[in-house]
Amino acid sequence: MRLVSLGGRHIDEASPCVDARLEGGIRVHAVLPPISPSGTLLSIRFPSTVRIPVTDTRLLDLVASRANLLITGAAGSGKTTLLAALLSLAAPTERIVAIEDVAELRVDHPHFVSLEARQANLEGVGEVSLARLLREALRMRPDRLVLGECRGAEVRELLSALNTGHDGGAGTLHANSLADVPARLEALGALAGMSEVAVARQAVSAIGAVVHLVRDDAGRRVQAIGRLTLDRGRLGIEQL
Repeated sequence: MRLVSLGGRHIDEASPCVDARLEGGIRVHAVLPPISPSGTLLSIRFPSTVRIPVTDTRLLDLVASRANLLITGAAGSGKTTLLAALLSLAAPTERIVAIEDVAELRVDHPHFVSLEARQANLEGVGEVSLARLLREALRMRPDRLVLGECRGAEVRELLSALNTGHDGGAGTLHANSLADVPARLEALGALAGMSEVAVARQAVSAIGAVVHLVRDDAGRRVQAIGRLTLDRGRLGIEQL
C-alpha cells in the first residue's frame, strides 16, 4: 500500500499488520486479509493541533522536580497528548530524547529529538530495535529520556531507560485504572522474560509517579496520581 510505503514500512502476506507514521505525525494502521476476514482495514489518525495547558500544580511540581513519570490510561484517553504537554514545560536548556516504536510525540521544546524503531526489510535485515535505540540515545547526552507507548515486551526498555540515572524521563502505558498498573507491568514484564520480583524492583526504582487518565462524558482528565510501592517483593501502588 502506498501510504504504508510512504511511512517507510511494508505490508504483505508475511507481515499483514503494520503501523506507520507519515509526515506531520499522521498515523496509518493497516491490516490485510485473512487477518481481517471482511477485507483490508485502514485506520488513519491525525495528531491534535491543540496544545493543552497544564494547570494542575501536582503535575507542574512533578515536572519541576524532574520525577520520572508513567502516564497511564485506556486507548484515546490522551496519554501522548499530556506527555507532550508536560515535556514542553521542561527547561529550554535541557535535551529531551524520545525513543518510539512509531514516532508520534510532538513536543514544543527547542531541544527535543526523537528516534524511531525500524522493522526488518523483506530480506529480514535492517531492523533497529528499541533496545538499540536506547543505547544510541544514551550516547546523545540526554537530560531527559522518554520511551513512547509501551504495549508489550518493550517494558524492559522502558524500565531500563528510566533506570539510567537520567531524571525527568517518562513513558506511557495502557491500563484501565490506577490500581491495575502493577498487574499490567507484571504482565508485560512476563512477555519480556522478567520475573515479578525483577519488574517490581526496577519499577519502584525507576518510576517516581504514575499519572492515570480517563476519558468520560466530561472529556479527558487526570483521574489519579499514584506511587508504586514494594511489599515483600510484590509490586503495589498507592494514591497520592
